[in-house]
Amino acid sequence: MEIKSDFLVIGSGIAGLFFALKVCKYGSVVIVTKRDSEESSTKYAQGGIASVMAEDDSYDLHIKDTLEAGAGLCNEDAVKLVVENGPEKIRELIELGAKFTLQGDKADVLALGREGGHSKRRIVHAADFTGAEIERALIEAVKKSENIRVYENHIAIDLITKGKVKPEGLSYTGSDDDRVYGAYVLNKNKGEVNSFLSKITIIATGGAGKVYLYTSNPDISTGDGIAMAYRAGARIANMEFIQFHPTCLYHPDAKSFLITEAVRGEGGLLKLKDGSTFMEKYHPMGCLAPRDIVARAIDYEMKKSGDDCVYLDVTHLEGYQIRERFPTIYKICLSLGIDITKTPIPVVPAAHYTCGGIVTDFYGRTNMRGLYAAGETACTGVHGANRLASNSLLEALVFSHKAAERAIQESKDTRFEDIQVPQWDTGNAVDSDESVVVSNNWDEIRRTLWNYVGIVRSNKRLNRAKRRIDILLDEIKEYYWNFIITSDLIELRNIATVADLIIQCAMIRKESRGLHYNIDYPSRDDVNWRKDTVIQYKRQL
Repeated sequence: MEIKSDFLVIGSGIAGLFFALKVCKYGSVVIVTKRDSEESSTKYAQGGIASVMAEDDSYDLHIKDTLEAGAGLCNEDAVKLVVENGPEKIRELIELGAKFTLQGDKADVLALGREGGHSKRRIVHAADFTGAEIERALIEAVKKSENIRVYENHIAIDLITKGKVKPEGLSYTGSDDDRVYGAYVLNKNKGEVNSFLSKITIIATGGAGKVYLYTSNPDISTGDGIAMAYRAGARIANMEFIQFHPTCLYHPDAKSFLITEAVRGEGGLLKLKDGSTFMEKYHPMGCLAPRDIVARAIDYEMKKSGDDCVYLDVTHLEGYQIRERFPTIYKICLSLGIDITKTPIPVVPAAHYTCGGIVTDFYGRTNMRGLYAAGETACTGVHGANRLASNSLLEALVFSHKAAERAIQESKDTRFEDIQVPQWDTGNAVDSDESVVVSNNWDEIRRTLWNYVGIVRSNKRLNRAKRRIDILLDEIKEYYWNFIITSDLIELRNIATVADLIIQCAMIRKESRGLHYNIDYPSRDDVNWRKDTVIQYKRQL
């Protein structure tokens, strides 16, 4: 079956939904999402959106904080673009129905939090469930549009490129090289693959935290968009910069539960088992240092002491303040027997955010015609070697808006005729009776990345990881072509591809910068390595 639209959106987080709402007045929109619409990394964002909203703050200060966190690798023009468009995007979300926390009894003044790396209070939030509130408002707006169709429980397999389409089927202004026409998509409920054809395709599939054994990300974060784009020929950059959030709840029954950085912003202190603080040894900002420094400090202290975790202590704060500011964290911890008003929270670092991704320009365009990317899956130049806290939702809003501006124009210059795309062919593939292979390979990839390509790296560890992932890639490739496609196999193929990209980029960079720390190159080298790590793969798997 073929489904045609003017705009194809792969992913239903903040970037994909915001883009869809921008373009739906100018053509038909299809959103493909591999679970329910609301299931995205956006939903789990606790902290908020960084934006200059206070009188004592300024664009220059926000830009400065972002550049400092990015360790010399941010594109300053991209940072300026995002920061200066922030307040307008906050207002748009409010107009769409997002309800943010207000300052006391002031009905028109937003309460602003502070997080690590920020010199001022500028975090717009909805208590500690900001992402869920934004996702709710965007989904409700999408449901009101007659021009948007949402296909839930559909997972994209691969992009449809020029080699699969007869060239007379689509015409547009510009070159015919590396054109994207949509994607092959698996209907998970029916087990059939359909062709989703579109003038414009935007990848907004989020990050790749699930490539690591321990992560704050939801199960959907398997790097699908990055892997698909890479296989199709898009340029990928800076995959060595994986941000580890310093404080995920350490508890056997607390899968992937993040303790937002805003807890430290409100006065929470990181402590060792004996109750002593330690962050003052690592950075002048102490517990509010940038995430790469805090995560590395915790990792070092845990290895030195042999302890399984460190502790985040808010017991010195007023109990009612904690319950009102962090109701979700309070309830979740209490359900696990931890009253955070009386007991410190056990925490560990976990893979959190993919700072690299699909290379785009300031309009979300990739090097492939008709293909855009936005949100965590994109590499825009904003985050550099380390993302500043709460800049991610802001970046997603601004760049999906800029992508919509250019995509609307490009769609007007493109017209469909009778595009002829081959139906998905299973060939001689059969149903697998060895699903254990998928689960075993999945587990081995995640353990390999955690053990050898984590917070602290070395040449020896990277080489060991590369050898093992190369073997797994060959095994998965053989499995992929021999057995009928499933959602689990698609995700396994993608995390293997992303794991390889992370390792490749980490091996290329011969220095330590931001989130990439290699003990064989412990210093930052601005002479030779103040540049992006870019990889491009031309051949389809």
